[in-house]
Amino acid sequence: MNLDDLISEYADIEQALADPAVHADQQKARTLGKRYAHLRPIVETCRDLRQTGEDLTAARELAHEDEAFAAEATELEKRKEEIEGRLRTLLVPRDPSDGKDVILEVKAGEGGEESALFAGDLLRMYQRYAERVGWKTEIIDAHPSDLGGFKDVTMSVKGREGVWANLKFEGGVHRVQRVPVTESQGRIHTSAAGVLVSPEAEDVEVQIDASDLRIDVFRSSGPGGQSVNTTDSAVRITHAPTGIVVSCQNEKSQLQNKEQAMRILRARLLAQAQEEADAHAAAERKSQVRTVDRSERVRTYNFPENRISDHRVGYKAYNLDQVLDGDLGNVIQALVDADMERRLEERE
Repeated sequence: MNLDDLISEYADIEQALADPAVHADQQKARTLGKRYAHLRPIVETCRDLRQTGEDLTAARELAHEDEAFAAEATELEKRKEEIEGRLRTLLVPRDPSDGKDVILEVKAGEGGEESALFAGDLLRMYQRYAERVGWKTEIIDAHPSDLGGFKDVTMSVKGREGVWANLKFEGGVHRVQRVPVTESQGRIHTSAAGVLVSPEAEDVEVQIDASDLRIDVFRSSGPGGQSVNTTDSAVRITHAPTGIVVSCQNEKSQLQNKEQAMRILRARLLAQAQEEADAHAAAERKSQVRTVDRSERVRTYNFPENRISDHRVGYKAYNLDQVLDGDLGNVIQALVDADMERRLEERE
């Protein structure tokens, strides 16, 4: 899709969102709203680029007559390059789940009660970060430990935009180095907790393309009324992409049998789609945390040095106390930027 198509789509969505009838369907309105929010910075940057290009052309023409405009043309050239770079970034294909809400799980690992306490610290860190950025959190399930931590806890995180886009990088093993409250001799211990992040699943909808169906009719057999064995009322439907075959002959008319067969086909496709979605989610979970082992860490929280380190991108800062209080923005941004660099390289 080129830029003109995106601008046209943006205008169409803007017009649709102004129609009260669209908001009667909340799901549709929400979907359009998220797409509109995604397109807005692209369209605004396009307009800015075009205006800057026109200003640059004018400045260059005037510079031939008056050298005073040469400096302005140079500034506009720099601005145009900066806007082009921003637009390239905006046009990088995004993760389809970026606009989704999140289910976040924290599980204690090695380290016993200390690990459970650390799991509680991580949960509070995410809750406070969510408060800072205006997201809503809700504890779905929790298994507290004896000292006030969590053996495991599951929380939903909801927001207008960017929940999965930011929290998806939190999945993995988080390692803590500190003196546990259970340690009487002041020795530093290392323990770990696992974080699992999943985009919140939406209802799986089944779309059946009529061109994917092969419908055969044949004569019914067995009990079923006078029409049995006298008319081609039985129906067999084959769904080409999946190879699923459904037959129905219980009804008296071909139309009724076709409707029943389609109901069965939709149910089978729905079950298959859900199984595939669950398998993908399971694979995502497995890739994030295979075992909550201290050696398989994505991040380390070092209390004696007040240091937080993300080992995937080499991020390091000495404000651990602030991060645990929800000031997680810089840590997440480092991961977002690294992911964007990778996507840009792949695109180019």
